[in-house]
Amino acid sequence: MLSKNELLDVVHQQKIKLNDDNSYPRKLLKDLTHLDREFVHIISGIRRCGKSTLMAQLIRLQAEPSLYLNFDTPRLFGFEFSDFRVIDEILREQSEVKWLFFDELQIVESWEIFVRGKLDEGYGVVITGSNASLLSRELGTKLTGRHINKELFPFSFQEFCGYKHLEKGKESLKNYLNTGGFPQYIKTKNKEILNQLVMDIVYRDIAVRYNIRDEQSLKRLFIFLVSNIGNLVTATKLKQVMNIKSTATLLDYFSFYEETYLLHLLPKYSYSIKAQMINPKKIYLIDTGLQYVLSSFFSDNTGKRLENMVYLELCRYTKELFYFSENNKECDFVVCENGKVKAVVQVCCQLNNENSKREIDGLLEAINFLQINQGFILTLNQTDTIYDRDKIINVVPVYDFDFEKLF
Repeated sequence: MLSKNELLDVVHQQKIKLNDDNSYPRKLLKDLTHLDREFVHIISGIRRCGKSTLMAQLIRLQAEPSLYLNFDTPRLFGFEFSDFRVIDEILREQSEVKWLFFDELQIVESWEIFVRGKLDEGYGVVITGSNASLLSRELGTKLTGRHINKELFPFSFQEFCGYKHLEKGKESLKNYLNTGGFPQYIKTKNKEILNQLVMDIVYRDIAVRYNIRDEQSLKRLFIFLVSNIGNLVTATKLKQVMNIKSTATLLDYFSFYEETYLLHLLPKYSYSIKAQMINPKKIYLIDTGLQYVLSSFFSDNTGKRLENMVYLELCRYTKELFYFSENNKECDFVVCENGKVKAVVQVCCQLNNENSKREIDGLLEAINFLQINQGFILTLNQTDTIYDRDKIINVVPVYDFDFEKLF
């Protein structure tokens, strides 16, 4: 049982650390400047992507007094639902507080009951979380229709250049592909930060939470997937490769990696939901720097990291993303919004004699199938316009492409 003095000391120490924050302003901040007290505002995303920092930036913009508490600290590991009464007691004494900011509140069982109560009492509430499943399950029961979710990713290429004071171009792009967007790693270049991040998620957030005894298979699977970014995967085939007996176990592992935001599985574009579910999925990682560090013993694969980066940039604006595959021709991304196709995108480092026919034919197949007029090939450093009858293919360097303009 937590005492009021203990909790007040935690609040005080965390506030000091919060006030010392002098971080680079995140792009997502502009979407959070006008918060509505009628809703719980959730900032979700992978560990270490900067959620606490974003929350600190948001608190400084608030004109009304607030209370901040980060539950992901050893001093609060024993926090239970009954300890919320201590927070209530502090709030009664600090009647000027109008906003509550809670980091990693999902750690506490039945947190959604407390949050719903505070919302009904008129408090503004902002929380962060790093497990999509835990968040969605609780939000779907007690907070249906009363929450707004924003997902935070590691630094985008634009944020990376802003933080590092770099001009956008081929060299800064290659730098970003190898470094990625985790703020602490960008700052220190200490690979142990990324290695430890994976260990924390695999063992603490997955193995311990879901009582998985075969931790080695879990880790082996992750390393295998990291080395196959942008490739098609199925649980049935991987079961034999990874020597895991059950397909259901593999599907569980996939879902755990997705829930903790480590990996994304991209479905095939199809008008049939069933076809989307049964077809192989393409695998992408939450960060290109993480892939570079973890698979450095494999051959250099800048092209796959570029493809992974484009996927993540698109994810910042829509969840309706698919790969295209028809008539033995493929296109990397079909980009949709509210069920409507917005663009088709192919990614390659450089168009040359060896790959241009494959890349262009795949893109044209998608353009014609989807009955649109144009598509994009995103490259490291090439610019061109290709015409095929009434269809237009725009070849654009990734660093010059305006992803936001698509939406």
